[in-house]
Amino acid sequence: MEKQRGTKNQAGIPELPPEVTAESDWEPFVPLALEGGQRSFVSGKPQSGLLRVQYFRRSGDGAVVGRAWFGPGAAGPPGHAHGGSIAAVLDEAMGGAAWSSGYASVAAHLEVDFTKMIPLGTDALLEAWVEEVHGRKVTTRGRLLDDHGESLAEAVGLFVVLDAERSGDVLEQVAKAMGVDPAELLSNLGTPHE
Repeated sequence: MEKQRGTKNQAGIPELPPEVTAESDWEPFVPLALEGGQRSFVSGKPQSGLLRVQYFRRSGDGAVVGRAWFGPGAAGPPGHAHGGSIAAVLDEAMGGAAWSSGYASVAAHLEVDFTKMIPLGTDALLEAWVEEVHGRKVTTRGRLLDDHGESLAEAVGLFVVLDAERSGDVLEQVAKAMGVDPAELLSNLGTPHE
């Protein structure tokens, strides 16, 4: 039997995420589709009962924004999202912010502050952006907010731009997924896209 939107489990938690409505200054943004077309283990299956993360770019400041829904499959403490699911969402969003700003990078260090427990079924506002860049080090920030604009979780991430000589094979796969010539991607390493 196929689940219908609005169906709830025995605990009253929605089994599927609500539809996402983009705000007027949000432009569609799709993270890279690698590994056979699946975007990631976080946002790759938006109709599962685990997580639904849908991304956009805010036209005013270029931040990655969107909605993150924590379904019954993201359970940690009774009735609430697991801290690992929250950290994974923030990690992916901050990485997306770095990549979409032109920094082909990977996470080197993440810090997450869990400011409130997130009840299962929550559909939170997600924001992530590049805060500063020093050489190959890219500092990002991200946060999840409730419907009243109050913080649920905040994170800071240090991402390191991939070295073309050591990570050329990975960058070639990324270039293929992006539909660009590998030389073009490699020539833009660390150069922000305006």
